[in-house]
Amino acid sequence: MEEQADATKRASYNEDLQHKTILLGDSSVGKTSLLVQFDQGKFIPGSFTSTVGIGFTNKVVTVDGMQVKLQIWDTAGQERFRSVTHAYYRDAQALLLLYDITSKTSFDNIRAWLTEVHEFAHKDVVIMLLGNKCDVTTGRVVRTEDGESLAKEYGIPFMETSAKTGVNVELAFMAIARELKQRSSSPDERKFQINQYIESQKKKSNCCGLL
Repeated sequence: MEEQADATKRASYNEDLQHKTILLGDSSVGKTSLLVQFDQGKFIPGSFTSTVGIGFTNKVVTVDGMQVKLQIWDTAGQERFRSVTHAYYRDAQALLLLYDITSKTSFDNIRAWLTEVHEFAHKDVVIMLLGNKCDVTTGRVVRTEDGESLAKEYGIPFMETSAKTGVNVELAFMAIARELKQRSSSPDERKFQINQYIESQKKKSNCCGLL
């Protein structure tokens, strides 16, 4: 009976560790490519058209020996699909908000995205800001400092990523998974701090993944 109770408890706990994560941002900032890089570990140039509506992928990661299932939703960035994606905010546990470092418009629109998030999502949703395409050597128009400043203003973690080279892609999702896992733990076990974790990992490499 005791073993059965333990098994039931574990099953229930594992069920609680299925978390909905949504990718947000303007069209063409690289949301789909980021998801494919994390899910499949590869970049497929020129293979994606703009996402229509919304789609999702399940990805199971291991955090401290425990499996955490991320249900990752890839949303359309175009304005005409915005009302569709709003409905998915409500039960999301985490939001990854992307802009393209070569597109000032996509960066300027982050405030509007955050306004929508605060309107439609739960107040305790985990939000992370990502400046994508940091592998680009020419054409950068958004400084790293600009992303850091905006993230600091809103009190959310930030990093630059490259869906092409994979830089910081796994780190972004694993940081989210760790944060969601600790929220599922008892208060006495909650020692993880997402910003500290990200900063400690970023110090090990620069944007291009070089020591």
